[in-house]
Amino acid sequence: MSTGTTTPPSAFDRALEQLGAAIVAGQLPAGHTDTVDGFIARTGASRSVVREVTRVLGALGMLSAGRRVGLRIRPPAEWDLLDPRVIRWRLEGPQPARQLAELRALRHAIEPAAAAAAARAVREEQAGTAALERAAAAMVEAADGPEHGAFHAADRAFHAAVLDLSGNAMLQRLREVIEEGLRHRALVERGARVPDGHDLSLHREVAAAIRAGDEERAAARMREIIERLAGENG
Repeated sequence: MSTGTTTPPSAFDRALEQLGAAIVAGQLPAGHTDTVDGFIARTGASRSVVREVTRVLGALGMLSAGRRVGLRIRPPAEWDLLDPRVIRWRLEGPQPARQLAELRALRHAIEPAAAAAAARAVREEQAGTAALERAAAAMVEAADGPEHGAFHAADRAFHAAVLDLSGNAMLQRLREVIEEGLRHRALVERGARVPDGHDLSLHREVAAAIRAGDEERAAARMREIIERLAGENG
């Protein structure tokens, strides 16, 4: 068991979570207009906190502010759907299956390509695999351990290392998106279940293929990892 302590959420964090989740859930539907005072009443937060929250939600494309219309909730098509907070709110909202399907489709498009690019970078001696090797070893070490959090942390580190090794800055920017999907899988989809032996083997094969500079095999094994996720919940 982990002995670490968790810092309690701040008033800002609580208000942001409450309002963001309410927008995603449709409790504050697109087109709804409100005021700072209305949000203060809803959240119990101070005026300064609510103003900062509305600035963040505005930056996420979830609401707009105007002198005559006040605060207006914007439609989902205008949200920053790649922001990890929006992803989490959607996963915890009324249509989690849709967000999961979209996440997997994104991973299917991105991660095999990143694995192939990583293998190419290693083959051309533009990158080393130390971080990837450490993450793969940590997954193996934690797989049989009592602390499931250690395995899932290593899993996140593994996928982040693949993105980093790709050398593609745009792929690397998707790290937090991938991590949010992995976090949900760890906490909700798999829970306390023991890591699957074949999944673990596939991760080792991805690492070996990247180390060998084998683009095709690295992409194929990463693709299989993601397709197995769809099979678990299809």
